[in-house]
Amino acid sequence: MASIPLVRPGMLRECWAFRDFILESVRRDFVSRYLGTKLGFFWAIAQPLTMILIYTLVFAEIMKPALPGHPSRFAYSIYLCAGILTWQLFSELLNRSVGVFVHNAGLLRKVNLPKLALPVIVALSGLTNFAVILALFLGFLVAIGSFPTESLLAVIPLLALVVALALGLGVFLGTINVFYRDVGQTMSMLLQFWFWLTPIVYAPRALPGPFVQIVAWNPMSPIVTFAQTIFLEDRVPAWSLLLYPTAVAAVFLLLGLFAFRSLSGEIVDEL
Repeated sequence: MASIPLVRPGMLRECWAFRDFILESVRRDFVSRYLGTKLGFFWAIAQPLTMILIYTLVFAEIMKPALPGHPSRFAYSIYLCAGILTWQLFSELLNRSVGVFVHNAGLLRKVNLPKLALPVIVALSGLTNFAVILALFLGFLVAIGSFPTESLLAVIPLLALVVALALGLGVFLGTINVFYRDVGQTMSMLLQFWFWLTPIVYAPRALPGPFVQIVAWNPMSPIVTFAQTIFLEDRVPAWSLLLYPTAVAAVFLLLGLFAFRSLSGEIVDEL
């Protein structure tokens, strides 16, 4: 049986030909989040700013948790926000990717659109929203005198890894979701468990023995730890920390491309 090429020549060229549509879709998605509200784009700033303030007041002032070796009263707030921002980008991209073909069924039936453009739109929209929140978080770090001057650029390859992992798994499950709609429903519940298996609100050292290995198999754990170290300690951890999640992301990207190429011709018919 002839093998199916994972990347058909011209797939990226087709997406590039639809670049205006992709960029307009990203703009429309961003605008639609706040369309019809009295304060408009103020909510793009107010919502993440409220999140940062709540975490700071609750965890830094009321609970006053302390991380070993970090005497700053804002240490836990930085630790928590860095983890949550990274997780929110991953979970948004994954959740939207799983349903991307089903939710755009009408568009796929009416427009001769390269299906790969839809995950690209999801990625760019998620990164746009993340950029707004990250800018506010960086402003918060400047205000408290904890801006990461030496290690901030390391966030770029880290974000690329988050996007690759989320889209690889998302396109794989999203393709299957076209034929078995339970996948999308199940993913929403699994993300809740996945969140608590990721060291975001707790430090890995606080876990009891049996849970350490479980968390270690979670590819998001080293990614979140990497982000927390950058923002909390202003240093770049050993890049070897990201070898495991990079391997997992590569596997899911291959699986996603394989599933997409194998079933691409049947997606519109099934929808």
